[in-house]
Amino acid sequence: MITSSFDPDARLPRLPVTRGLVWQPIEGWTYAHHAHLAFFAGRFVAIWSNGRRDEDAPGQRVLVSTSADGLAWSPAQVLAADGAMILTAAGLHHHDGQLVAYLGSYPDGIASCTLLAATSRDGVTWSAPRDLGVPVTPNHGPQPTRSGRLIIAGNSAFPWSDDPCGLTGWHMAGIHPLDRPGFHDDPGSFWRVREWRDWPVALCEAALWQTDDGILRMLLRSTGHGFRGRLWATASHDDGVTWSAPVETGFTDADTKFHLGRLPDGRFWHVGSPDPRQQHVRSSLVLSLSRDGLAFDRQFLVADEPWAMATPGRSKHGQYGYPHSLVHGDHWYVIISRQKEAIEVLRVPLGALA
Repeated sequence: MITSSFDPDARLPRLPVTRGLVWQPIEGWTYAHHAHLAFFAGRFVAIWSNGRRDEDAPGQRVLVSTSADGLAWSPAQVLAADGAMILTAAGLHHHDGQLVAYLGSYPDGIASCTLLAATSRDGVTWSAPRDLGVPVTPNHGPQPTRSGRLIIAGNSAFPWSDDPCGLTGWHMAGIHPLDRPGFHDDPGSFWRVREWRDWPVALCEAALWQTDDGILRMLLRSTGHGFRGRLWATASHDDGVTWSAPVETGFTDADTKFHLGRLPDGRFWHVGSPDPRQQHVRSSLVLSLSRDGLAFDRQFLVADEPWAMATPGRSKHGQYGYPHSLVHGDHWYVIISRQKEAIEVLRVPLGALA
């Protein structure tokens, strides 16, 4: 059983945080979300979705920026754009001197998605995106399992590949009905999967980690009618080929995306907004730690300072939205969106997590 000891009424120890602003809204481009972070070729690289005002509107593009220290960022550049389509930043992966940026492409609204990939040798100059022919938009970029296999955490689809570059050989897997022809793991598919599976709540936006027993695990956001403020989970005992029926966990959540990773000392982390009373508001960012990857029994407050929204838009909300995190050197970093219009990186010294 996956549990969290988070108490929404408890006063959590506050971590020492240094902030770096990656992007703030400018005239004509006031939506920013889906940020991802990597360290590659001696620099941090960030990508995110950028739109004129509304979430997932036609013309949404993907921007990229780099930084030497994770705090001072270069002017954003357009990584990919198509004025007639919607593009979503969908993760980063690097191998053997090549960085891959994944993009969700929606030729018809936010349906019928396909996975695109652009590559770079320096994080600055990028190839034109190419279609990988995989009908999924990742929640997080590919993560390697203990065997080296790559797994993409989508909504209900978790494709896997044994290509270490992450560009070929993707096989569909997950908790959606695999016998449904033409299935696309797009931002609306989880409502259909809920109906097909007769689940009490819709499940989406998975995040992967592997415990020391070798079991792969996905935590899943629950949302929509039936939301009870809990994450759900599924597991794989065969390196991602098949997944168990999802079950509700004892880990609370504010109906938002989250991320998991592992510290150098072996502890697992979860970063997100676990207060179910903050549904969609996401007004605090919390780091939860676990020694076994199952019981997350220590929490820290990362941040709760508000950001004043400059320009309203469709589905714009959330003080600390959609975190992605990593460890580099002596620090832990997390990138988040602020009210879906600014992108910020927070840096915490690892010594503060002792």
